[in-house]
Amino acid sequence: MDLAEICRVMRRRWYVLLPGLLLTAALTAGVYLMVPVTYQSQSTVALLNSQKATVAFDGNPFLSTQSSLTGMADSLARNLNSDASIVDLKGQGLTGVYQAKIADNAQGPLMWLTVTGTDPASVLESDKILTTYAEARLKQFQTEQSVAPNAMIRMTTVVPPQNPVAQTKKRLQYLIMAGLLGFVSSMVAAFYVEARRRPRPAAQPVAASVPAVDDGTDQEPTAPPAAGPVPPAAVPPAAPQPAAVQKAAAGEPAGQPAVQPTATPTVRPAPRWSKPVEESDSEATETEAHRFV
Repeated sequence: MDLAEICRVMRRRWYVLLPGLLLTAALTAGVYLMVPVTYQSQSTVALLNSQKATVAFDGNPFLSTQSSLTGMADSLARNLNSDASIVDLKGQGLTGVYQAKIADNAQGPLMWLTVTGTDPASVLESDKILTTYAEARLKQFQTEQSVAPNAMIRMTTVVPPQNPVAQTKKRLQYLIMAGLLGFVSSMVAAFYVEARRRPRPAAQPVAASVPAVDDGTDQEPTAPPAAGPVPPAAVPPAAPQPAAVQKAAAGEPAGQPAVQPTATPTVRPAPRWSKPVEESDSEATETEAHRFV
């Protein structure tokens, strides 16, 4: 089936295709209204070494980086994603969904703090709340461990909370899925109706045929011989009888000589290598006479 045939089927079954397309449009509009646009705001923070550890570097914390800071960043991210932190942040006014994790491809103790929601203003404000809460939570960890103030790990904001950006990928995926599903269903319905309404050709009777047996030769098949009388050549000749017996059977007196009718010579089929031989009844009678003498 080519493109022209598909177009012809769509034109003939427009009364099936059109309602399906209208339902597809309604489904797509419903998905557009039900799946709202989401917005996302993100900030980046970094953990710095303590003031005591940076004395050898003239107090510059960026020159003193240790592997223990990355471990502390991982611990802080896990704590921020816990249920207890979620309850605290909700109580402070955070809305939407947030996530705290170590920055991708980071070469230091960098963290990403991300908030996602449907209201741009609320998303930005929630990201600010999350950033402030992360710094307070870091200080609380060290206070609980009785760490001296000049030996505490500090936090600085590298990238402040950014303006929310619309995330349309998920919504677009749902719209495409709804449109394709409705269009394919409409086409299937149209072709189904076309197949049901199309006239079917009448069934042709199949003639029974006897398969010929191939014996490897080019001879044509011969009909079987018809039943009939057996040719005279195939019947064996009867045994000759004496002359007296023949006369008695014919009702003639035995003393009178029998009148032999003139015999018609009989031609017998001869072999291919010899000529036909003629034999008369008189010669056969003479031979029998000599035999009885």
